[in-house]
Amino acid sequence: PQGEVGELWCKGPMNCKSYWNRPDATAETFREGWVVTGDLARLDEEGFLYLVDRAKDMLIRGGENVYCIEVENALYEHPAVMDAAVVGIPHKVLGEEVGAVVQLKPGMQVSEDELRAHAAGHLAAFKVPVKILFMSEPLPRNANGKILKPVLREKFV
Repeated sequence: PQGEVGELWCKGPMNCKSYWNRPDATAETFREGWVVTGDLARLDEEGFLYLVDRAKDMLIRGGENVYCIEVENALYEHPAVMDAAVVGIPHKVLGEEVGAVVQLKPGMQVSEDELRAHAAGHLAAFKVPVKILFMSEPLPRNANGKILKPVLREKFV
């Protein structure tokens, strides 16, 4: 439905049909002519498509969906934040809690409480990180520049 976030599937003559010698990945990604992209998206009232986040990056906290990119964008709005990534922290009751890893700009300082208060001004309460870790070095990335969230998740367990 219009305005709601859902998983993006694509179908057309330009789509490939399978992965070479990867039957498990093929079964997960290609379904009856459709390509399951792994992206979460929404359509606006004019029919424009907006990518919201990666499905793998969405957290479910007590039944509520938390889109990591939304929380990361709120953190980026703080003038001291140079880089940020949001990951799920395992929780016995809620399933996951919101955790963030932040690298500050050189010479800048901000406390965890100050950054949480800043995020609370931009987000619903259940989306505000319960724990924020600060890193002095750059966040770990792969060769394509994508933040390695599994590595960051390990810092919370």
